[in-house]
Amino acid sequence: MPTRVLTVAADRPGAYPTIGSALLEAPDGATVAIAAGTYAETLELTGRSVTLQAEDGAEVVLDGSGADWPTVRAVDGSLTLRGLVVRALDHFAISVDRTELTVEQCTVTGRTRSAISVHASTAFTVDRCTVSGAETGIVVEGASGQILDTTVREISGDGIVVGLGADPLIRGCTITTCGGRGVYVYQYSRPELTDTEIANTGTEGVGVAHGSTPVVRRVTVHDTRGPAITFAPGCGGTVEALRPSNTAEPALLLADGVTVEVIDASQAAASGGGQVDELLGELDQMVGLPGVKAEVRGLVDEIQVDEWRRTAGLSVGAVSHHLIFAGAPGTGKTTVARLYGKLLKALGVLPKGGFTEVSRRDLVGQYIGHTAEKTAQVFEKSLGGVLFIDEAYTLSRSAGNGGDFGQEAIDALVKLMEDHRDEIAIIVAGYTAEMDDFLAANPGLASRFSKTVEFENYSPSELLRITGRMVAGGDYQLDPAAGPPLTSYFDRIAHGANFGNAREARRLVEGMRKAQSQRLRALGRMPTTDELRSLLPDDVQVAAGS
Repeated sequence: MPTRVLTVAADRPGAYPTIGSALLEAPDGATVAIAAGTYAETLELTGRSVTLQAEDGAEVVLDGSGADWPTVRAVDGSLTLRGLVVRALDHFAISVDRTELTVEQCTVTGRTRSAISVHASTAFTVDRCTVSGAETGIVVEGASGQILDTTVREISGDGIVVGLGADPLIRGCTITTCGGRGVYVYQYSRPELTDTEIANTGTEGVGVAHGSTPVVRRVTVHDTRGPAITFAPGCGGTVEALRPSNTAEPALLLADGVTVEVIDASQAAASGGGQVDELLGELDQMVGLPGVKAEVRGLVDEIQVDEWRRTAGLSVGAVSHHLIFAGAPGTGKTTVARLYGKLLKALGVLPKGGFTEVSRRDLVGQYIGHTAEKTAQVFEKSLGGVLFIDEAYTLSRSAGNGGDFGQEAIDALVKLMEDHRDEIAIIVAGYTAEMDDFLAANPGLASRFSKTVEFENYSPSELLRITGRMVAGGDYQLDPAAGPPLTSYFDRIAHGANFGNAREARRLVEGMRKAQSQRLRALGRMPTTDELRSLLPDDVQVAAGS
């Protein structure tokens, strides 16, 4: 069933005059599209699942400043607010309990209470919002979720408060001009605070108390009356690559008995530097691929220089770690993708560096809605590492059977890539021409990828070297006289339509082992060790002809 859309416009015939009147008739899952204007309303939702969003380009103000209860209150449901201005004075602007909340591109203001309060919710997202003017900007208690690319400013008390064991991700935010702390973490909470700027606070930038154990990574704190970060007794966590400037001393204040792992920027670089060199050495040991190796080294150089710029207090542009690997099968795309994930972990970009390889069947479901669910599950499993989608072009509509479900997977991926752009590296792989069709399947898809890396076919001499490595890896030995027939074979098949590059070499080695087995069984005696190891020109000829 398509989503029910109800339109609110006070002066438009046929539309609902108020948001409240639309909600009275809106079924669960409905979207309420609101025309430009100021709506002096407060909304209370219990057990409802709805989306409230501004019409395209419309400035919609939901003004509850005349009431002494929340402007928007939701309990036991699901609520999405998109593109709205939500105002309050003497109460919460947005308050939810046990509700899956999404607030996107909204401006939220208050005065005497919290602008946004999230309590006991299993999931929430505050994304690209501006929160200002309240006593507390955002309060998260006993909830899991994320605050992304959001500005919290001109707050009389604390900018963001995390309590009651909450564990949100706070990433890419700016928290400034707060009378209290920029972020206050208490009551055994475990947030992750990363790539965020905190400035102009009346006390410390980040305060940690009551047994809490946050992870604070690459956070800039400057111009604060108190230290950059304080940890009270009984607390723990990790502070990595903290960048303090013009704060009270010491910038990192640790009470006696705290168990905090402190990694400064130089330590982080040093701890990962040796591993980065080792991984680049593995890359160099791969046969051929000079262009690919140069591209990967260039990406590593850019990441490292960006970190040095951050440490020096210089601006750093947004960097996407999503890549397109274009080329035929068997050219090393999967191997390089695995190494790329390990490199991103060693560089401190991704926490896990894991590798998940999927294809169309892992993402596409059998009915409408199933695909988005499967795609989200695979995506969440891959967070912190690399998600490698082989033959990604089969997801586009032009790829044949079930194309529309494949399109659903693409659309879901585009949204997830935007929401989690610093938490995962997605690599899509396939033939060069077909990947152009894949990128055209969604208007926002191409912009999500930073670079296309071209994998050229191996030359016959490179395939000979790959074959030699496969043979040696299986504890076999290739007779020197087998070299010419192998080269001749690769010369003959290299330009065929079904040429499989390194896969062809692997198939040939298996055929050579089979031919050797048949030859040795025909001896009528127990072969010697040298005979058991040796692969002869005749074995090549048999395998090449099979």
